[in-house]
Amino acid sequence: MIEIDGSAMEGGGQLLRNAVALSAVSCKPLRVYNIRSKRSKPGLRPQHLSAIGGVARIVNAETKGFAVGSREIEFIPHEAKASDFCIDVGTAGSVTLVLQAIMPAAVFAGKNLRVDVIGGTNNPMAPPVDFLQRVLFPTLQKMSVSCNVALGRRGFYPKGQGIISLATDPTDVLSPIVIEEFGDLEEIRGIAYSSKLPDHVARRMIESATNVLEKAGYAVESLDLEVLDQSSENCALDIGCGIFLSAKLSSGGILSGDALGERGKPSEIVGAEAANRLVEQLRSNCPVDKHLADQLIVWASLAKGESRLRIGELTLHTLTAVEISSRIVGSEVRIEGQVGKSCTLICEGIGFEGSSV
Repeated sequence: MIEIDGSAMEGGGQLLRNAVALSAVSCKPLRVYNIRSKRSKPGLRPQHLSAIGGVARIVNAETKGFAVGSREIEFIPHEAKASDFCIDVGTAGSVTLVLQAIMPAAVFAGKNLRVDVIGGTNNPMAPPVDFLQRVLFPTLQKMSVSCNVALGRRGFYPKGQGIISLATDPTDVLSPIVIEEFGDLEEIRGIAYSSKLPDHVARRMIESATNVLEKAGYAVESLDLEVLDQSSENCALDIGCGIFLSAKLSSGGILSGDALGERGKPSEIVGAEAANRLVEQLRSNCPVDKHLADQLIVWASLAKGESRLRIGELTLHTLTAVEISSRIVGSEVRIEGQVGKSCTLICEGIGFEGSSV
């Protein structure tokens, strides 16, 4: 049984999700202790139970310590036993972080799989669902991952109850990915969304973001508008709004910037925040931002061959993902750069083969 100290390095939920994901794919039993011990509410939270429970369903795993507040779990995977299912986080906890844990096991399950997840789709401390749709999944397709996520309804704090549907096709072997050169900026797109708010809220976010980008010298191809009211079937249960921007590069990189609305926060500030975050990424001259890098480590570790990523900022999250992947599946990673600075990451994947190979 592989043993992981859950307080090591970044020491949060990401460590746990990545560890369980790789345990499931490699079919190696896992024990994680000191789970989130540095957090204000240590131990497992409802969204972690949802993530681990979802992975356990896919690989027919035995679990121990499976309760809110638990600081130690054992996860013992067996043969993949895939069938469609639904997960309700029960709070506004992030559905995208639940998918972070579930997806590797899902794509290697040996059959088509659909998983519906209910919870928060747009959270302050997690990737929004728009990031999956516009950045992560298009990038994973370059690695021979066939998957998509459909948004049924957005979910905001405090009720959540957003709905997304993940659909995956079986994958045999992952291709390595190389995104090193910045290339040329091809287009900037995005979406401003709101629920139970006047339409001028989202329009002002778009106008503000466009102004910031144009002043920085970047033309905007298209910004979509999603304004839903109580009469809309897919309107969120809570008031909420935000904006997501993405920039497609000729090298294959996709950079992004986003911001979430808050009570008392002017729409112009929300739009400007998202745009400034994207401008910062564009000016880094690196085609992979720190958030995407975190998400790609698990996949690069499983791929057949060498992946190379030029990352705008090396973070402790990324280093944690590297350490967990090395411990569980034995991938080899070299990093040229320092924490807080840009870096080049080279990962020699293990060439994992799915159940249908």
